[in-house]
Amino acid sequence: MELFRNASIDWLGKKWYFLGFSLIFSVAGVLSMIFWHKIPLGVDFKGGTQITVPFDAPPNVAHIRTAIDRAAIKDASIQRISNVTGKQGNDVKILLPLDSATDTAHDAGREAVENALHIYYLDSGFGQPSVDIVGPTAGKQLQKQAAWAVFWSLVGMLVYLWFRFELIYGVAAVVAVFHDTLITVGAFSLTNQEITLTVIAAILTLIGYSMNDTIVVFDRIRENLALSRRESLSDVVNRSINQTLTRTVISSGLTFLTVLSLYLFGGAVLHGFSFALVVGILIGTYSSIAVAAPMLVAYQDWRKGRGKVATLPAKRGARV
Repeated sequence: MELFRNASIDWLGKKWYFLGFSLIFSVAGVLSMIFWHKIPLGVDFKGGTQITVPFDAPPNVAHIRTAIDRAAIKDASIQRISNVTGKQGNDVKILLPLDSATDTAHDAGREAVENALHIYYLDSGFGQPSVDIVGPTAGKQLQKQAAWAVFWSLVGMLVYLWFRFELIYGVAAVVAVFHDTLITVGAFSLTNQEITLTVIAAILTLIGYSMNDTIVVFDRIRENLALSRRESLSDVVNRSINQTLTRTVISSGLTFLTVLSLYLFGGAVLHGFSFALVVGILIGTYSSIAVAAPMLVAYQDWRKGRGKVATLPAKRGARV
């Protein structure tokens, strides 16, 4: 199936537009992480108590907040949870921040919330709350583990591409994936959405997805270099991207529609996970074309400027 038969788009001719686009979103995300919303970590990482309260009837969040405030419970975050159809259900999530430096039980927080609802909330009854607790030590440990998971995944992919292709291919792919991760985390900061363990899982997923898409483009570039040794690298890269464009649009487009449906109808539990995938798949597909491939041409131009051999290696037998 060919959606773009004989496409001849000059992708490298638009590299400055791509660079501007990437800089705008990357810088906006970094500024938000530094000055505005910071990195909005969820209870999984910063520690605290998450209390989920099932109500007998659709709850009034404003009345719940009033009850919590009258009970002198400070800095509580209250959110109504959506059901599987995307509509708001009868469950409410109440987040209490960490208020101590030790991993002690937070039964007092749960009891305070229950008492506040019993005394001040009269709209409807509610069932037994469920409590998830993360202490400060566990939260910091999870932060480190999440950072190391992302770091080692990038290192592993760099080593594989160095072994299977050449070092510059690996560097270009890892830079593109880091670009995707930075913009995705920046999107969470700009929209002030919490980053939880499920979001980290989504980020690791999109790292693999983006890397796979980049490898497809790189492999076609190596094949074309073997067939067109007299052609400039810019022309080879443009042709290679155009030749893989149908595959990119079909695979990424179908995956995007799937995760978009998950985002729209998956409910609050999957909201962060699906949001990361929606942003990541869009940016990951874009970076394979607009970030990773142009870096190969920039590398060749840099070598030319230093008077070195500029041609990238063409495809050959796998190193085994």
